[in-house]
Amino acid sequence: MALRVAVTGASGRMGEAVARAVSAEAETELACLVARRGSRLVGTGAASIVGEENCSINVSEVLDLEAVDVVIDFTLPESSLVNARACAKAGVPIVIGTTGFSDAEQSDLESILSAVARCQAANFSTGVNLAYRLLSLAAQVMGSDSDIEIHEAHHKYKIDAPSGTALAMGRAVASALGQSLSDVAQYDRAAEREAREPGSIGFSVTRAGDIVGEHTVLFVSDGERLEITHKAGSRDAFANGALRAAKFIADKPAGAYTMSDVLGLS
Repeated sequence: MALRVAVTGASGRMGEAVARAVSAEAETELACLVARRGSRLVGTGAASIVGEENCSINVSEVLDLEAVDVVIDFTLPESSLVNARACAKAGVPIVIGTTGFSDAEQSDLESILSAVARCQAANFSTGVNLAYRLLSLAAQVMGSDSDIEIHEAHHKYKIDAPSGTALAMGRAVASALGQSLSDVAQYDRAAEREAREPGSIGFSVTRAGDIVGEHTVLFVSDGERLEITHKAGSRDAFANGALRAAKFIADKPAGAYTMSDVLGLS
């Protein structure tokens, strides 16, 4: 029997990409597709979004979990919290790709989902999750002798900055150096005219055009520079990773799983 998947965020770029991935996979079935309340997509056939003539469901504004095995959620923090409560109540596992949670919202999310299996990631692509491991190694070897900078670029419609992936990369580097990112991150150099603070991790952001996602971490010491870069050519890499995570957690006991678990990197 095919794994029945509900996808939220149908009116967003990632939600649409995930819905197409689910519909195209022989082992999964798109059981519910949800758009934000008031979206022009509500009530229309999901087939027009996923390009699959055999898809008979309509886009809904309600997350119906009656015949769903797992949920994939790419929305906004406030919507993700609502969807998380619904999953917790129904006992349905959830994959969360939403970014931009405040510390309080993240704490609420973890508390809400304590009784179900869930996988939350800032980025679901295989390459990015491998990059976390490479960044940790680079930080251990040369981080203490380098100036570290993280640059990310996304399309002009992305709201949160720096991206969740850039922050996750920063946490990977800081953790490898035995630090907390909150203690060493530098997000704004315009506020004060001063030299670079030793040991800081700098962030810079580009929002332009239709850039899917690019991240570069630089380790710069006297005489040499190491750059670790990931560039996404399409959202399919993220969508396929999220679907892989959904299949992984569908039959897992309650708990928090990561993409490292999904990819066997733990």
